[in-house]
Amino acid sequence: MDFVELCNQTAQRFFQLQNRQKEIENISTVIFNALINNNKLLIFGNGGSAADAQHMAAELVGRFLKERKAISAIALTTDTSIITSIANDYSFDKVFERQIDALGKRGDIAFGISTSGNSKNVYLAIKKANEIGLTTIALLGKDGGIIKDIAKISFIVDSNYTPTIQELHIFIIHNICKIIEDLWTK
Repeated sequence: MDFVELCNQTAQRFFQLQNRQKEIENISTVIFNALINNNKLLIFGNGGSAADAQHMAAELVGRFLKERKAISAIALTTDTSIITSIANDYSFDKVFERQIDALGKRGDIAFGISTSGNSKNVYLAIKKANEIGLTTIALLGKDGGIIKDIAKISFIVDSNYTPTIQELHIFIIHNICKIIEDLWTK
């Protein structure tokens, strides 16, 4: 099976599931409700998921499609001094957990992204976020891995093909940004 055929099959399977849009709307509403109560969205992941975290934060702090007030979203993947000091002094597994501990407060949202569902640093950050009272949301791939069991809300793209997972993750992120923006500008 070639790349395009595999991507198309996964996308078709994904969109045939009727609850998917409802799940995206639910996640968006949970995030929006936290944001209008002066909480923030903390987003994190590794590699392509780090890029997705930064992309999502940029769409919300800047704008997605509409002029509106800036939305409080922070990608925990951007401060190289913090990331490298934590990795050096503790371990790379702690780079997001330590930032959640420093920046997160009850009512905030911790939004972890992992194509495998098994990224240890994302897992530990979600675990820490649960301990201090953040709402935890995980955008995952494959079977959801170990993270699906600890996030309060897990959204899984059921595919073993990383490029397709990443493509659907950014599609989902764009949908979330649009819904939040629409709610924000009502």
